This record gives sequence, structure tokens and C-alpha cells, in this order.
Amino acid sequence: MLRPLVARAFWSLSRWRLSTAPAPERPTVLVGAPHTSNWDFVLMLGITWRLDMDIRWLGKQSLFSGWRGPLMRALGGIPVDRSNAGRVVDEVLERVRSGEVFGLVVTPDGTRGGHTHWKSGFYRIARESGMPVTLGYVDRTTMTTGLGPTLEMTGDVTADMDRIRAFYADKAGARPDLRVEPRLREETRDV
Repeated sequence: MLRPLVARAFWSLSRWRLSTAPAPERPTVLVGAPHTSNWDFVLMLGITWRLDMDIRWLGKQSLFSGWRGPLMRALGGIPVDRSNAGRVVDEVLERVRSGEVFGLVVTPDGTRGGHTHWKSGFYRIARESGMPVTLGYVDRTTMTTGLGPTLEMTGDVTADMDRIRAFYADKAGARPDLRVEPRLREETRDV
């Protein structure tokens, strides 16, 4: 009950405008993109709290050290060991298969800058869990943020990514110079 109140206060004071589709009716893989700033995290929390979504999010393991650990976990964080990134998908799928019900926020363009492709974990999680993908966005050019469409992934990686690219084509992120085009290395082969 506290989260929606905090979110309302946040949006009433924020210079960003919340312009969003309704929350999906079932758990989803929520893509947060373009991920170009640390503020993206605050905005995604504000969106999901305002829409009263039960979410978890993936974050680098160093965010969970020391005093930050309990806070990050309370905010829904799941630490990711980047030295064993392939294990992340399996761990999330184990949680889903064990009956845990949650939406998952993923930033497939990874850390802010230095990448040419999105990471495919969000796609594999969606396909293997049967969860749809909801496109969350941050767009500095319009100072808006929110949720876009919720899509079922078909298994045709290129066609699915074409739909995702079309949505993000006019979204610049908070720092447009750090934006990564939505493209998977796996688009030319099976994921």
C-alpha cells in the first residue's frame, strides 16, 4: 500500500511524465530500454509501483554488497553474477518453475554504454517460461516514460525483434548518446 502512495508523490514532483499503457494482467518480462542512465532504475520502479505491479529486477552483484544488499532485495532485486551470466536465465526459470509468481524487469542493453547488441536473456526467459514481453521505455525527447505494448514472443527471433525495434525506434533514453539499437546477436540463428 505504501508503494503506490510513494509512486503518486514521485510522479507529481517529477519532471518526467508518466504516459503508459495499462499494466499487463499476468506476469511479464518487462524490458527497460533504452538503458542509458542510473535514473532509469528509479523511473522503472516508479512505473511499476504506480501500476501496482509485483516485480523483480536483475542487478549486478556489487549492488547487493554491504548495507545496500537488504535494501536492494527489498526493492525486488536479484543479484547477477556477471562472471557466470549464462546461469542467470536458469536461475530465473527455476524460480518461475517452482511456482514463484512475479514480473521481471530486465535491461537487455546491459550496462550503460560500450555495447553494440542487446543481451538475449530476456528473450530466452520469455520463451522458456511462457511469459510475454512488455516494453518499458524512457524517452528524453518527450520527457515521457511508461509501458508500451505487451507482446508474445513467437520464436521467430528476427520478426519478434523487428516489432521491438519498431516500438523503440523513436525512444532516445535519458542519455541519447548511449542508446543501443535493439538487436540480438542471435537474430541470424536460433536463440
